[in-house]
Amino acid sequence: MHRLAGVFAAFVILCGSALSPALAQDKSLTVFAAASMKNALDDVDAAFTARTGVKIVASYAASPALAKQIEQGAPADIFLSADTDWMDYSIGKKTVNEPTRVNLLGNNLVLIAPKDSKIGNVAIAPGFDLASLAGNGKIATADVKSVPVGKYAKASLEKLGAWTDAEPKFAMTENVRAALALVARGEAPLGIVYSTDAKVEPGVRIVGTFPADSHPPIIYPAAATATAKAEAADYLAFLRSSAAKAIFEKYGFSFLVSPTT
Repeated sequence: MHRLAGVFAAFVILCGSALSPALAQDKSLTVFAAASMKNALDDVDAAFTARTGVKIVASYAASPALAKQIEQGAPADIFLSADTDWMDYSIGKKTVNEPTRVNLLGNNLVLIAPKDSKIGNVAIAPGFDLASLAGNGKIATADVKSVPVGKYAKASLEKLGAWTDAEPKFAMTENVRAALALVARGEAPLGIVYSTDAKVEPGVRIVGTFPADSHPPIIYPAAATATAKAEAADYLAFLRSSAAKAIFEKYGFSFLVSPTT
C-alpha cells in the first residue's frame, strides 16, 4: 500500500508539473491596437505584465483591418482604435462590450519630410499649396478612405483648400507606420502622420502641424471585446492609471481621462 501511495503521489506531482506551464499560459491577453500606438503600448504592456504577471500578446495594424478581423472571429480581448468611427463600427457589430469603452488618448496630425530634406518649416493654413511643395514626388499617408490618419489628412486638406490639387500626388499605404517608413527611406519627400510617429522615427522631421480645428478630433478609444477574458477589466483599468499616463505622455500622446492610481 505504501508503495502504491508513493507511486500515486509521484503521478500527481508529475501531472502538476506538466499542467502548470499550461495554466501559466492561460494568464494572457490579446490586444489589437492601432499601428501608431506600438512603441508606447509596448512599454505600457511591459509595465502591466510586471505588475500583474499577465502576458500581453499585441497585434498592430490599421484600425479598419483590426475591426474586420475581430468581426470575423479573431480571438482578441482588447481593441484600441485610432478613431471613434471604427470603435462605433465594432459596437454596431456587437463585437466589443460597449460599457467598457473609454476615449483614452489624443494626438496631433503633422507634415513630415526626410531628416535631410531641404524643405523648411511650413505654415499650414487655408490656401497652403501642398501639391507644389511635393514637387514631382509623392505625399505618403495611409488610405484616406478608411484608415484613420488618412481620413484625418483628407478632412484637413479639404477644409484648407489643398486637397484637389494634392490628391493625385498621394501614395496611400495600409497603415500609418508604412507611410512613415516611405518618408524615412526618402521614397516620398513628404508624409502626413501623427506627431507620435514622427517622434519615434529618427529618419524624419516635422515640417508643419495641421491646425486641430481643420479635422475631427483625433481620439483613440479602448474597449474589451465581447469575448474578452476576465483579466481584460484589469488591463483597461491599467490603461487609465497614472503609470500608463506617464508612458503615453512620454511618447507624445495626450491623455483624455482622469488618471487612476
